[in-house]
This record gives sequence, structure tokens and C-alpha cells, in this order.
Amino acid sequence: MCIRDRRLPTPAYLIDLAVIRKNCEILAGISKQTGCRIVQALKAFALPGAFHLLRDHLDGCSASGLWEARLAREFFGATILTCGPVYSDDDIDLFDLSSHLTFNSFTHWNRWRKYALDHPRYHRGEIFYGLRLNPQCSTGAPPVYDPCRPGSRLGTPPGTLEISDLEGISGFHFHSLCDQNSDALAMNLQALDFHFGNLLRHPDIRWLNMGGGHALTRGDYDQSLLSSLIQQCRKDYNLEEVWLEPGEAAVLDSGTLHSTVLDIFQNGAKTIAILDVSATAHMPDVLEMPYRPGLTLDEIPCLEEGPYRYSLGGSTCLAGDVIGSYHFHRPLRVGDRVVFQDMAQYTMVKTTFFNGIRHPSIMLLHEDGREETIRSFDYEDFKRRLM
Repeated sequence: MCIRDRRLPTPAYLIDLAVIRKNCEILAGISKQTGCRIVQALKAFALPGAFHLLRDHLDGCSASGLWEARLAREFFGATILTCGPVYSDDDIDLFDLSSHLTFNSFTHWNRWRKYALDHPRYHRGEIFYGLRLNPQCSTGAPPVYDPCRPGSRLGTPPGTLEISDLEGISGFHFHSLCDQNSDALAMNLQALDFHFGNLLRHPDIRWLNMGGGHALTRGDYDQSLLSSLIQQCRKDYNLEEVWLEPGEAAVLDSGTLHSTVLDIFQNGAKTIAILDVSATAHMPDVLEMPYRPGLTLDEIPCLEEGPYRYSLGGSTCLAGDVIGSYHFHRPLRVGDRVVFQDMAQYTMVKTTFFNGIRHPSIMLLHEDGREETIRSFDYEDFKRRLM
């Protein structure tokens, strides 16, 4: 875990490129061992300043919308797998940008089918079309991140596709996991075969995308099981390619969010410390999942239990902008630096300018120890979003 406090101007995200390289080397090894292809999901992490490491080790990236695909083409320049819930007429450039273009439902594919099959890139073998499937197998993800919850809008449900519907479709996509191990993938593959096995065995189906949510670089991840699952899928369905598109795995533990304590006061039995960062504006998953991020004070991780307990609040006026309760090894003081851990994924891609509070700078820690500020934000950035 990255716990350094480098006395940066706060608030600031700091991305450690050495950690990303280490994660990418693990992913490249998994790809070689299992025979699958791994891409970076830009919905989780889309920082061009780190793309050179991702590009050197991974097989491309995945996009969920037009602007992510454009970013991928401009800065990544490799294979782009696009899968979004819906495409409008304004998204038509996706046919020029994508290597795979996956449709969320059969009705949406039917709307676009003629254009897709008439496209010159399709006839040159430069773009392939897929359908997203919903195996209806929930394995413990929080409801807000569970694509398989009842009534989900994501993916084609069982019983709504026939073999005759597959003209022009060469592969399937499913995304059912959220930061999980390969045993959860095994359960989903069983459900996928139960509901869609006849379609997966169709001779025109050449690839399967297993989506994201795979905790591939976590220390307890079962790579051996993943390898056997992929090999079994290739054999059972006669697949040419199996794809994984994790968002977190390449950047796990590579990012920190540096903050300063601005105020401390008492409300009944609770001691409250307000920081110059915000859960709702700068780390929204803390509230959406919810979860409690790790942090350090004086480069010492917070304690499970201890005499100095504080409720850490954000700097917006939202009553629920509360990061959580933490125990420290000493009393907090105004001006202290608090460093939140594992802040690369689903942070910078989801931030807002809510309340007009200061947006964290984005900084890189290069492998030679140099720090580089690649983006600072000011009032003009806030104003331009509204004018």
C-alpha cells in the first residue's frame, strides 16, 4: 500500500507510476498464462499520463461511450472495445473508432444492424459486433454495482434471443463482477452456460468478453482457477479469443488523495474534523457503494481502535458528505495532512465541481522519484462548465 505523505499542496491526487508498472506486469503474466487478452477499462481510470505503461503491457482498452473511445484513439492508439447501454445518432463515430462494438440489447442491435453491416470497416474485418448478455447471477456486489440484480437494464436477459437473431454478431459480452475473485466468475460462467449455452456454441461466435470486476492483482486472486475457466470456455465454445476488461487491477494501490484538516469541533459525543476534500465530489464511491477508504496520518495507517476517534467530513454543504469515522495514534490538529489510500480508480473520472469547492490537482510520481503536476484546477474550470 502506498502510504507516503510527500507534503504536497492539497488537495491533490498522486499517482505512483512504479506501482502501475508492477500491476501491469502481473496482468501481462496472467494474459500469457491463461491465453486471454486484457484491456484497461477507461470508466475506472483514464489518465493519459499513465497510458504508456498500460499500452506496453495490455492489449488495449475498453470504452463505455464516445468520449472515452475518442480518448483511447488519441492517446492509447490500440484495440478499443466499446460497450455502452445505448448509442444515439450522435455516437455514430463509434463505428470508426471501435474494434469491438457491443450492443446492450437485441432491440438496440436491430435498430443499428443495417448501418453496422453496411459499414466499410465491417467488410474489411476492422470492426466486430457483439451483444451483452445478462446471466442473472448476482454474487455479492453492492446493488448500485450489480448488473444482474432483478430488473437490471444492463444486458440481454435469458429467453429473449434466438439463433436466427445472430446475423452479424461474432461475440458476446457479460459483466457481472465487482472487485471479486475467480470463484465468483466460475458461478457466473455456469449461469451463462445454463441460459445462453446454445448461443455460445453457435459457429459464428468467435469471442467472449468477460467484462470487468476481476481483482486480478490482489494478493489472494486465484489465477490458477481463472486459467482453467478460460481454457474450458475456449474448448466448450470453440472460441478464438477471451477478453477481460478490469478497471481497478492495473492501478490497484497506485493512487493517494492528499488532504488537509481545516477545522475540528465537537457535536455531542462526536469529534468532527472537516477536510479540504469531499466524499461526494472527489471520491463518490465512498457514498455510493458505500465503503470506508484506508488513510494515513504521519505515514502511519489509521487504527482499528484507539483513543483518538474523529468523524471525517468533506467540505461541501451536503449533510451526508461524511467520509467515515477513524481512530488515530494521536490527536488531530488543524493543518495536519491526511492521506487517503487506493484513490486512482473511480475517483478522477467521477469528480465534480459541486459547491464550487477546490478540485484536487492531479499529479504523477514518476519512477525516478520526480513529482509532476499534470493538471491544476481553478475558478475558470468551474465557470467554463456552466457557460
